[in-house]
Amino acid sequence: MRLSVLDQSPIISGLGARRALEETIALARRADELGYHRYWLAEHHAIAALADPCPEILVARLGAETRRIRVGTGGVMLPYYSAFRTAESFRMLEALYPGRIDLGLGRAPGGDGRTAQAVNGGSLPDSDRFPTQVWELVSHLEGSLPADHPFKRVRVQPEVDTMPEVWMLGSSDFGGALAAELGLSFAFAHFINPRGGSEVTRFYRDSYKGKGKPQVMVCTFLICAESDAEAERLAASIDLRRLHMALNIDSAVPTAEEAARHVYSPEERQYVMSQRARAVIGGPQKCRRELEELAARYGADEIMVLTITGDYASRLRSYELLIETMN
Repeated sequence: MRLSVLDQSPIISGLGARRALEETIALARRADELGYHRYWLAEHHAIAALADPCPEILVARLGAETRRIRVGTGGVMLPYYSAFRTAESFRMLEALYPGRIDLGLGRAPGGDGRTAQAVNGGSLPDSDRFPTQVWELVSHLEGSLPADHPFKRVRVQPEVDTMPEVWMLGSSDFGGALAAELGLSFAFAHFINPRGGSEVTRFYRDSYKGKGKPQVMVCTFLICAESDAEAERLAASIDLRRLHMALNIDSAVPTAEEAARHVYSPEERQYVMSQRARAVIGGPQKCRRELEELAARYGADEIMVLTITGDYASRLRSYELLIETMN
């Protein structure tokens, strides 16, 4: 089973954005050494716990810092941007790192409504145009716009003989259906929506209209530690982070010590435990068993894992333990 990494560049309480980005670079180097298949960066805006609003810039740095692993976005929020400009940005990345660039596309705002307006020049992004944008973007990269398209004769530069691997991201049937219609690979965000995904990926495979073979990836939140008990201790930070999100508390990721001090009400405890369906948390063997079950349920060709803890050392160790037990 192929294993890959999703990194949101988390900012841990008491540290800052620069440290978060330094840790992303260090983790990408280590993931390359460990044999992970790809390393994706997510786009988020105006969120205190996450440090990366422009993943395409960080992809350029990671390409230079690594040698083998594929690097890309999970994903670019296309409604904010021009399809043509995005095509050129990723054509440039492909020219710099041929055969190693992924372009994951999403339509979620990646932040609150006011921030979405600011990113989009004062108006809310038009997500209804998203299918057309994706088609135009892929057509720009392939050079396959129809003869009557107004941008048919526009040159997409730099002109190279390879193109990024394009993925559609989704947490609902919309993304799967669009990926099938356009013949794109599909990544389902189990870490956002843990329910109904197997039906979405089954429909995607059955409806796929591409020339090649459909590819399914499932992305889950994961914390792997030396034991189940240690993984539970580490998970306290993300439990409290999820509670903060539900209460609209915009703060950095709590440390394990901060999480241990929080006294939960019964309602708060019920809420955070209800969110555990989005995650795999445990020692190496528990994580392996649950990932294999997840892959089988989704019919996935690849598993991507997102790990956030209250310190960067345990996050790195989680990725090391996981690939050791899966190999």
